[in-house]
Amino acid sequence: MKKDFVSIQDFSAPELQSMLDLAIQLKKEYFSGGNVPLLKGKVLGMIFQKPSLRTRVSFDMAMRHLGGDALYLSPNEIGLGQRESIADVARVMSGYVHAIMARVFSHDHVLELAKWSSIPVINGLSDYDHPCQAMADTLTIIERFGSLKGLKVVFVGDGNNVAVSLMHMVTKFGGHFVHSGPEGYDIHPDAVTLGYRFAAESGGSVTFIRDPHEAVRNAQVIYTDTWTSMGQEAEARQREQVFPPYQVNQKLVSEADPNVIVMHCLPAHRGQEITDEVADGPHSVLFPQAHNRLHAQKAILARIFEVA
Repeated sequence: MKKDFVSIQDFSAPELQSMLDLAIQLKKEYFSGGNVPLLKGKVLGMIFQKPSLRTRVSFDMAMRHLGGDALYLSPNEIGLGQRESIADVARVMSGYVHAIMARVFSHDHVLELAKWSSIPVINGLSDYDHPCQAMADTLTIIERFGSLKGLKVVFVGDGNNVAVSLMHMVTKFGGHFVHSGPEGYDIHPDAVTLGYRFAAESGGSVTFIRDPHEAVRNAQVIYTDTWTSMGQEAEARQREQVFPPYQVNQKLVSEADPNVIVMHCLPAHRGQEITDEVADGPHSVLFPQAHNRLHAQKAILARIFEVA
């Protein structure tokens, strides 16, 4: 049976921990002289509906480091679900490459690719969640604190796809997840229901606090993201009026735990959701976090190909 990587909610905590342990191992191996070519002869087909720096380069380099190759397919080359049906794309690519990574607008597109493909499918981002980002985020947190258990992780801003995956990861590992954002920009209710369930199973919690200053009190992690994601450009002006109270600035950071780390999945709109002072400051882990996309995704690739 093929192994897909579509959502954090699809995996148990032990399965996720096993992949994170592998990510740590592969990262150490890389910096000790290079990775073993576990994926020699394998090709990852990368379907992009949305542009990306980190997703494209990190998956491409992850395949190269593990001895494989990656094939980039731009939006114009496929026209997923428009020029050709998703079912047909999935079945055609299943005969050309060994796995598919898709960065799409609609989560349904990833689900349909996985349904019709006979090869593994990885969700590189959808409007519902961003599981690869959450793996890198968790790797970064583990490197700093040892585990997520008992940590207070506060997501400040829009309850978007990144917030969903982070919430599910934190609650699966017994952490305390808090979302602080303006009314009307809450996390998807179905995702929240799952978050409550995972928290009940692990001893974690999910909390919603409108006031960001109250929310970050005693937090070990403050996470933020852009106020306007790709595909929401028509809402940009409205969002720029609503979100300023949720800016992660030095005052907000000073109200958290003294050892707090500040995270952002990037790209950052400096001066909006985060200030230069914080992004480049002593609490920032923005760039180690971005670099960990590479190592977390190596572990995901190794596991879907069942070579480690």
